[in-house]
Amino acid sequence: MTNLKDKIAIVTGAGHGIGKGIALALARNGADVVVTDLSDEIFNVGKELESFGSKVYPVKCDVTDLKEAQTIEEKIVDKYERIDILVNNAGIYPQKAFLEMTNEDWSKVINVNLNGVFHCTKAVAPKMVQQKYGKIINIASIAGAVVGYVNLAHYSASKAAIAGFTKSLALEMAPYGINVNAIAPGAIDVGSIPAGSEMLQQVIKTIPIGRMGLPVDIANLAVFLASDESNYITGQCIICDGGYSIP
Repeated sequence: MTNLKDKIAIVTGAGHGIGKGIALALARNGADVVVTDLSDEIFNVGKELESFGSKVYPVKCDVTDLKEAQTIEEKIVDKYERIDILVNNAGIYPQKAFLEMTNEDWSKVINVNLNGVFHCTKAVAPKMVQQKYGKIINIASIAGAVVGYVNLAHYSASKAAIAGFTKSLALEMAPYGINVNAIAPGAIDVGSIPAGSEMLQQVIKTIPIGRMGLPVDIANLAVFLASDESNYITGQCIICDGGYSIP
């Protein structure tokens, strides 16, 4: 286990999938975790995290609203007095052909996936600067940051932007003892593809390791980046895709 005891972590989009997996892993390794999502499912996740002995604060949050993110940050500081870890995971993954994509389609994805990262980081960074310590982990994707996919121009643009944001922010935050990194997951099994289906088998054939990724695969990497064991790593976008994107 990695020792995250007494660390205060925030995970956005923690109601399911990768976000939930990261929240569980942080709690399992001793962190107290603030879990946010738009869904009421966040309260069930909170109960699950408590089984690890973690102090848990589930709260609904719309990451597209800067004022809401700042208000929640103030509540967290009042409750815990510090913020050590921020995992910007909240995101959406709608597929649509570019020629059929509307301005509303584009803006919705950018607002959640990219502006949400800006808002939550903007809310939390001043406290991390003040305490001269922090770990910011942004969930990007191999889509856009590494490879292209059809019907995902908006999603790929948002995730590529997160990779660039991570590098630039890392330079600005380094003097304050804050590490900023990103994780670029490949295909992760969050239950959206039926088990045993032909589609699933086709996806698996493209992955050298021979299986879909699991939320815990991303969570284990996030725990490392959240720990002091990664203190000399910053500004990186680390690919975790089972070898899919190897040329």
